[in-house]
Amino acid sequence: MLLAALVAALTPYLVNLGGSTIWDANEAYYVETPREMLESGDYINPSFNYEPRFNKPVLSYWLVAGLYRVFGVSVATERVAIAGCAFVMLVAAFLLGRFLAGSIDTGLIAMLGLAAGPRFFMFSRRILIDMANSAALSMILVCFVLSELYPAKRRTFLIGMYVAVGLGMLIKGPVAVVLPVAAFLVYLAAHGELRRLREMHLTAGALMVLVIAAPWYIVLYLQHGWTYITQFFLDENVDRYLSSVGPNDARGPLFYLPVLVTDMFPWSFALVGVIGWWWRHRLFGRVVASASRDTTWRMVTLLLSWCAAFVVFFSFSRSKQDLYIFPIAPAVAALGGWFIHQMISQPAAWRRWFAGTFSALGVTLVVLGALVIVVFVKAGTAYPLGGAIAVGAVAMAGGGLVAVMAWRDARAGAVISGAATLVLINWLLALQILPAFERYKPIAPLSAIIDRRLRPGDIVAHFDLALPSMTYYLRRHVEVTSDRQALQAILRSGKRVFAVMPASRYDELRADFAPDTCVIGRHPTADVKLRNVLAGVAPPEVIVVLTPCPSS
Repeated sequence: MLLAALVAALTPYLVNLGGSTIWDANEAYYVETPREMLESGDYINPSFNYEPRFNKPVLSYWLVAGLYRVFGVSVATERVAIAGCAFVMLVAAFLLGRFLAGSIDTGLIAMLGLAAGPRFFMFSRRILIDMANSAALSMILVCFVLSELYPAKRRTFLIGMYVAVGLGMLIKGPVAVVLPVAAFLVYLAAHGELRRLREMHLTAGALMVLVIAAPWYIVLYLQHGWTYITQFFLDENVDRYLSSVGPNDARGPLFYLPVLVTDMFPWSFALVGVIGWWWRHRLFGRVVASASRDTTWRMVTLLLSWCAAFVVFFSFSRSKQDLYIFPIAPAVAALGGWFIHQMISQPAAWRRWFAGTFSALGVTLVVLGALVIVVFVKAGTAYPLGGAIAVGAVAMAGGGLVAVMAWRDARAGAVISGAATLVLINWLLALQILPAFERYKPIAPLSAIIDRRLRPGDIVAHFDLALPSMTYYLRRHVEVTSDRQALQAILRSGKRVFAVMPASRYDELRADFAPDTCVIGRHPTADVKLRNVLAGVAPPEVIVVLTPCPSS
């Protein structure tokens, strides 16, 4: 039963990968930049929109570019890379769960919980950089755990850990060093073992990281000096941590608590129980019955330290993004899998914990399902989305079943029912929701309209929009501005201009255009403000304005 559920959970990660267009804005960079690498033959200097792009290191681009060479350039190929990173994290969840309890079932439960999570599933189809970073950090954690469990082979596993650190430095930079170091120091300090740092081969490890990560930075320095290197380490790391970006300044110090629950759903619901039992052990269980039990609690401490390091560190940042703490997902899944396995395998105990945990999970599914149904019934024909009502109905039915089984103490049934409900939702997302959502993604259809008319020397310009994927679909540079004077300068260039903008802005800008101007395309785009959806307000449109018109 557990294996069958796991196969059903993993399969949708490879289904219909190319069935939806690029997600703006994040995914566009990791589809287009590797394509421009292949086009230019320059694998050192990444570019996007045919302009330098050094705000992230290069390994994610290399990964996709390599797949492009094998499978051809396509959105589906780029998503193979994201799915591959997701599978690395899933394997990490299995291994960490397996190590915690010495049980394959614990690993399978951990892996199933992570695979079933709808947020994890969605991230695995659209956000390469954070999935790749999380995959590298997950392998750092797995290798460190192995070095702790098998001291005779510690050197070998630490080599693997330092290789993963080096790769992480080429994916997202110093976070691959700072956060693991913080987590492992907390873990060692909790056991009074900071002296064991001498066993970590720190000097050799630092050299290994440099051998892997430094060559690209060195070549970058030889070509451009310190310009791009200092911009990345200072602007993209230090300044971003200390400065707010957009609305993130309003996100308070508790921002990551609901993020932890939702992004690591469903086994995040077991974290309260894990922390409670860990604290009880720290206070009253210091005399342990066996070495294996002591090892389990040490691993629980390590995984909790890993989670705490990320959550606490980023809770103090000014710029808060939910995906900053995503590398803890395999650890949360493993802790949840361990706790759930304990509740299943010890039927005479843990009854209240099990009933509380899975009743809360079931009720949450019912409430979320009801909200989905209410929202999309209320939205009516203004926001049709095929499969949305089915998702709500599945969540309500599955959640009700989980709650009933929890109260009847049908533990294995509640676990499988909860996971199966979410797996079915993921299938609906892959086969119905995502294809239906294409009606609200304007760039691919508008790009096709422009491409049929485009001539050499024409200008494509975006005004007051953040839809960078058009560069990929048109295979050319797109001017981007939110400044009205800059748009006026483009319109006065004497060239034909395809101006892409919100339809709501066109009326106020109409005087800036020549008389022989026409709208050649329009497409709805999603306005995800809940009040607008509930009010049935028609989605806003993006338009393409051509000046001068072909008939002029």
